[in-house]
Amino acid sequence: MKGLITLFLCFFNVVVFSQNDKLFNEANALYNDGKYAEAIDKYEAILDSGQHSAELYFNLGNANYKLNNIAPSVYYYEKALLLNPSDKDIKNNLVGYAQNMTIDAIDTVPQVGFTRIINNLVNTFSKDTWAKIAVAGVIVFVVLFLLYHFSYATSKKRVAFVVSLIGLFGACFSVAMAFKKENLNKKDNPAIVFAQESKVKSEANKTSEEVFRLHEGTKVQVIDTYEDWNKIQLSDNSTGWIPSKDIKILKTF
Repeated sequence: MKGLITLFLCFFNVVVFSQNDKLFNEANALYNDGKYAEAIDKYEAILDSGQHSAELYFNLGNANYKLNNIAPSVYYYEKALLLNPSDKDIKNNLVGYAQNMTIDAIDTVPQVGFTRIINNLVNTFSKDTWAKIAVAGVIVFVVLFLLYHFSYATSKKRVAFVVSLIGLFGACFSVAMAFKKENLNKKDNPAIVFAQESKVKSEANKTSEEVFRLHEGTKVQVIDTYEDWNKIQLSDNSTGWIPSKDIKILKTF
C-alpha cells in the first residue's frame, strides 16, 4: 500500500512539474510580448502550486517593475535574492531599478568596532559551512592526537600535539560561529511595505501616537508581533508598530 502511495506521489509531482514548466514558458512568451499582467498571472499560478525558485521570483519582479508595481517588484527581487544571494542580475535590478522607485530615504547606521568585525566574520560562511569546518577540525584533532600518542619521535609528537590543538581550537571556534550565525538568521526577519502609505505607531493600537510614515516598497525588519500588529525596525534603528496587513514577510514561502 505504501509503495502505491509513493508511486502516486511521484507521478503527481512529475505531472505538476510538467504543468509548471509549460506555464513558465507561456509566461515568458507573454512577457516578451509585453503582456506583463498576463505573465504575472501565469507566474503566480506556479507559486500557488508550491513551486519556488530564484528565476521565478526574478521574472515576477521584472514583470511587476514593467507595470510600475513598486512593492511587488521589490518584494519579488528580494525573495529571488534570498534563494540566490550571489546573482548579479537580481542585485542590479533590485538596487539599480526597483529600489529607485521607492519614496522613503532611510539612512543606514553602520556597525562599528568589535561588533562589526565579529558579524563580518560570521557572515563569511553559512551556518552549515561553519558546522562542516567544525567537523573537519574535530577530525584533524583526533587523527593528530592519535599520531601524537603512538609516535615515538619527539619532533613528530611535538608537531602532532601543536597541530591537534589548532584543530581543536578551530573546531570550537567554528561551532561558536555556527551558533552566532544561527542567532543572526533568527533575528533577520525582513518584510516589504505593501500599503501605499502606512502610519507607524508608537504602540500596537490605532489611537497611539504616530511616529513616522512609510510608503510602498520600503524594506523593514520585523522584531516583534502582537495580535494584528508588527513591531518594525528601520535601517536607521527607528522603531514603531505597523498593521500586519500593511507588510509582507520575505522569508515566508
